[in-house]
Amino acid sequence: MSVALRLALQEQRAAELSTKVRRLLGPFTGTELALDSGCGTGALAAALAPLVGEVVGTDTNLGYLEAARELGLENAEFLEADSTRLPFEYGRFDISGCVRVLHHVRRPELAVSELARVTRHNGRVLIADQLGSVDPLRTPELDRFERLRDPTHQRLLPDADIRGYLDANDLVLTSFEVVHERVDLEERLALADVPEEQRVRVRGLAPGPVYEIEVGWYVARKPPP
Repeated sequence: MSVALRLALQEQRAAELSTKVRRLLGPFTGTELALDSGCGTGALAAALAPLVGEVVGTDTNLGYLEAARELGLENAEFLEADSTRLPFEYGRFDISGCVRVLHHVRRPELAVSELARVTRHNGRVLIADQLGSVDPLRTPELDRFERLRDPTHQRLLPDADIRGYLDANDLVLTSFEVVHERVDLEERLALADVPEEQRVRVRGLAPGPVYEIEVGWYVARKPPP
């Protein structure tokens, strides 16, 4: 059910994501080789496909990969691979990105370093993820709630951490924006296939049936050596 729901939500948000990708990463030549790391069911890949020459999507979830392949993107391929150990040579991609991936990764700094490694010099790196709180006492509470809602959650990263990962890999931030999103709790619970008995506990910790999150969108350039 969660795969079908992901695809339905992905279709609803496709136009918005496409517009954002075109604005943040353009202009495009139409010949770029792009990477969607942690592609899930292929949302970013689908947004990039009409704009570039070829897209490669990677994920460890075979069900998601199969759903992404069924999108029928003629210039995209989807491969099983870990975002912290990508099977590509140095500087292969013109554009590399991950959307809503880092908070699922136990060591997100490795996922960012892999994006940097496989991107060519003067290439672009896109990172988008839900942000943690600047209040160090608030973030553990948010993580506890998110982990109960979705066991694949590791931790929400504050803005300073993501910027630090970019700096550590000599990536130059070229644009940044924060988008405020309203989240429907029941929709999120269905998306993660949370058992009914666990949903009671999640509802007790939730900020409300509908609540707001912040999603940071970062675009960086990999400068020449």
